[in-house]
This record gives sequence, structure tokens and C-alpha cells, in this order.
Amino acid sequence: MGKPVTISDIRTVAELLGRTVPAGSFLSRTSIWQGDITKLQVDGIVNAADEAVLGGGGVDGAIHRAAGPQLLEACRALNGCKTGQAKITPGFKLPAKYVIHAVGPVGEKPELLASAYRESLDVAKQNGVRTIAFPCISTGVFGYPADAACKVVLATVKQWLSEDDTGILERVIFCMFNQRSADTYAAEFAKY
Repeated sequence: MGKPVTISDIRTVAELLGRTVPAGSFLSRTSIWQGDITKLQVDGIVNAADEAVLGGGGVDGAIHRAAGPQLLEACRALNGCKTGQAKITPGFKLPAKYVIHAVGPVGEKPELLASAYRESLDVAKQNGVRTIAFPCISTGVFGYPADAACKVVLATVKQWLSEDDTGILERVIFCMFNQRSADTYAAEFAKY
């Protein structure tokens, strides 16, 4: 299985871009990390699920395999999840305490993609999650263009963080499966 990756192993976007920013700012509370989301020892990881939330391919299948069969049992009890919404389960055998199952849209539907991220953050806040990692929701087999999705995602997360007066979320990690996605996010973050 290997050693889990902790939050202290991951630089903030401010550090990545070589910027000095105030504590609590968007760039100091976010990170880009390329690797396997199932190896992250954070409070919660987000699963890019379909409406059935019963496992599948891509990141969804990887999370289910790493968490073990108890995750499937817990997901059955969720009775599905609508597009743009999110539900939570324990992480079971994962280093993450929780899995937040978010259902993104099929195709380019910005409102539903933004909703999936907002709902995930809301569920995280309601459950005391302080560190959360997101995969690129809807950009794989769901067909959302990665560049367009990135713009929606960063704007949505920035707005959510700015409106949250509790400050409970200390770090939002954008977990990238490949270098192209990491480069897309880094280029978009550079505009902030």
C-alpha cells in the first residue's frame, strides 16, 4: 500500500507559484497535487461518482477498490445521488476519514458542475472536514472539457471559501491524475 501522503507533504498554490499571500487567502488554502487520491491522508476525499454511487471505472472504481467492500455496502444505503449533489460515507480502509460522493454532469453543464463542488464543500463543512481532496469531476468519461471545467471549479471553490465565515476548511487539494491536468490548473491559478 505504501506510506500515505499527508497535508504537510503538499505545497499550497501560493508556494507553488512563489507568491507571498495573506494566511487564509484562496492561494494559501488550495493545492494542486498529482498522484493517487486514494493515498491521501486527509479528512475527506471526493469521489467522482455516477448517480448510482455503487462504484465503476476511473477514480470511482479506484476509491471503491482501496476502501474495501464496506464502502459499497455504505453506498447502497445512500439510495443514489442526483447530479449536482453530494453524499458522504466513511472512508473505511482509505487513509481518508470520509468519502464524499459527488455526481457531476455528463457533458458541459457549468451550473451542475459548480453545484457538485459546492455541495461537496457543504457536506464537508457539515461533517467537520478540515482538509479535502477533489479529483477532476466530469472530465473523464463524462466528457466535460478539462479547460472549461477548471475555470468553473476554481471560481466555484474560491467563491465558496470567501463566503464561508467559519474557516473550517483549511486546505482544498485538487488531485490530478496526469501532468496535463496539473498544468491546466496551474495556468488557471496563475491568473488569480
